[in-house]
Amino acid sequence: MSLTLQLLLALLLYNLACTALAAEDNRDQDPNRQLSQIQKAIAEQKSAIAEKDKKRAQLEKQLKKDDLAVAKIARAINDTAGDYQQTQQKLTQLAKEKQQLQQQKSRQEQLLAHQLRTVYSTGHHDYLKLLLNQEQTTKIQRTLSYYQYINDARVQEIERFQTTLSSLLQVTTEHQEHSNKLLALQNTQKQQQVALQENKQKRKQTLSALKAQLLNNKQQLAKLEAEEANLVQALKELEKLVKAETNLNGLGQLKHKLSWPVKGKILHTFGSKKQGYLKWKGVLLSAPIGRQVQTIHNGTVLFSDWLKGYGLVTVIDHGNGYMSLYGHNQTLLKNVGDRVETGEVIALVGQSGGQNRSGLYFEVRHRGQAKNPKLWCQ
Repeated sequence: MSLTLQLLLALLLYNLACTALAAEDNRDQDPNRQLSQIQKAIAEQKSAIAEKDKKRAQLEKQLKKDDLAVAKIARAINDTAGDYQQTQQKLTQLAKEKQQLQQQKSRQEQLLAHQLRTVYSTGHHDYLKLLLNQEQTTKIQRTLSYYQYINDARVQEIERFQTTLSSLLQVTTEHQEHSNKLLALQNTQKQQQVALQENKQKRKQTLSALKAQLLNNKQQLAKLEAEEANLVQALKELEKLVKAETNLNGLGQLKHKLSWPVKGKILHTFGSKKQGYLKWKGVLLSAPIGRQVQTIHNGTVLFSDWLKGYGLVTVIDHGNGYMSLYGHNQTLLKNVGDRVETGEVIALVGQSGGQNRSGLYFEVRHRGQAKNPKLWCQ
């Protein structure tokens, strides 16, 4: 084969290879195939997002369950602490009564002993001699009156002594019962603390799992929008349930006269930026878990439950369209319909609703519109 023929053959093979590669490129650039690949990628992405949303929804549901479990134990601990304090006070009172009765018993014993010695020193035979002596009738009458007086006094003192003994026995028994109750309450407190720590640990694990489901700024904004809309809707529904009460005059005349519901540093002020265009509709006060939350003014409890994004929430109607809201509590101590007075404890500070740190979220609203709490509290 000549050199020219070899060159022609090589050129032909090169052209055929280029043609084949071009055909393969054309197949790769086929619009239908490209569209199919894009649709497949979109479907996979949607599926991944849906799965992530589903997992997050399950975790948020679990968070609510964990918050409620912690709240139940925390309220039980609070109730037990109240019983414990009352029992201690009762024990102190009973111990004082017991001491007084013992002193009274001792005095009565001494008085009875004195009376018996007096009777004995007079002598029964002298009494009989006087009765048989018909000559000294005046003396007999006087002596009989004396003996009757002594006897009546002794009988009365014996009756009082028996009453004292009965009271002492009753107080001693009651004292023992309360001592046993105090020991039982101590054991209950220990068990409740263990249960509380277990539920807190479970909640911590749920929060960690939620943190792992990272949200971008857009998703975080959408989440907060949904939570705020949910709160606004809930408050609108509550306004429909409000019954006008003549003894609830609202907060209109109380600006700069009320105390904050809990002592603590303001972490987020009213109107400051929250996320994107969203702003804080209330204030977030820093406070340790378990600190008492007090209502700013008298009113009626309209809402007492868990609310997504705000945790355990209490809403109080103060009349004339005024409401106050207390969120992220560890437990709620009042039920819907309860009447509360200014400064009354209504909840305990917590971090429910997915908060990383403890504190109280506090709002004041008038006819559904959020107002700056600093206008009332100082």
